[in-house]
Amino acid sequence: MAEQHWTPTKALVDELCSCVGADNVSVNEPMAAHVTFRIGGPAAIMVSPHAVQEVAAVVRACRAAEAPLRVIGLGSDLLIADGGLACVVMCLAENFANVRVEGNRVVAQAGATNLAVAEAACAAGLAGYEFAEGIPGTIGGAAIMNAGAYVGDFSSVAMSLKCITPEGELVEVTREQAEWGYRHSMMADAGYVVVEATLELSPDAQADIRARMDDFHARRVEKQPLEMPSAGSTFKRPEGYFAGKLIQDAGLRGYKVGGAQVSEKHTGFVVNAGGATAADVRQLIADVQARVKERFGVELEPEVKMWGF
Repeated sequence: MAEQHWTPTKALVDELCSCVGADNVSVNEPMAAHVTFRIGGPAAIMVSPHAVQEVAAVVRACRAAEAPLRVIGLGSDLLIADGGLACVVMCLAENFANVRVEGNRVVAQAGATNLAVAEAACAAGLAGYEFAEGIPGTIGGAAIMNAGAYVGDFSSVAMSLKCITPEGELVEVTREQAEWGYRHSMMADAGYVVVEATLELSPDAQADIRARMDDFHARRVEKQPLEMPSAGSTFKRPEGYFAGKLIQDAGLRGYKVGGAQVSEKHTGFVVNAGGATAADVRQLIADVQARVKERFGVELEPEVKMWGF
């Protein structure tokens, strides 16, 4: 059912409470508290499962009720409309964040942060996930969008995933089946919910791993507007170009719409400079796209996902 035509029922709320416990179900949950932009209206229902079987039960309950379902981690790549979301939002964050090391593998639940996984790997003397230490999201999100930075991306170290299908079944997805591409995966296309990822890493000296992580961190602090709310890189990298340079060369450094601004520090980022609404951000993104297309003939595609518009 399309979100705009859906309204929650008490029967569904009761069923979700039976799936995850009443303490883990919230009605009209303010989404600004759950996304890094710090913007967004309320979700009709939010659920926070703590086990794989609970995730599957939520998916089945929503399917049976024909309720639209969205999944959120830390909300680091999201812009949520000011009017909120007419759907069930399933949160997989700190409530679903166990990480364990098994030999040369790191197994992480979907809500584990990229930093937590990188730190666990470093502590175990396992190299390969250092690039993700500053990617401000979860393993689940990294798997869905094949997150990457600097010298690596998720697909380069992922061995397999456990996912819940839209029918509520638990399946394993191999590296080959995932069909990872640039900010893309089969799981995103198929509507799978990633619940666990297994990464295959390489032994290395802990000091060398730490040095690489520290280097990546220093580069981020120097170049990115980490002190301001944002959703990270706003646009995908257009083939043959860098989005930030196109935006800068179009004269848009510091450009503002309401409280939304093209970052002065890194023009590839749109930031909440104070009191921005989702409408401000959406209009600014459209303005940037139009100016870059006019000046350079390049279509900028947002990397930020926009929900509820």
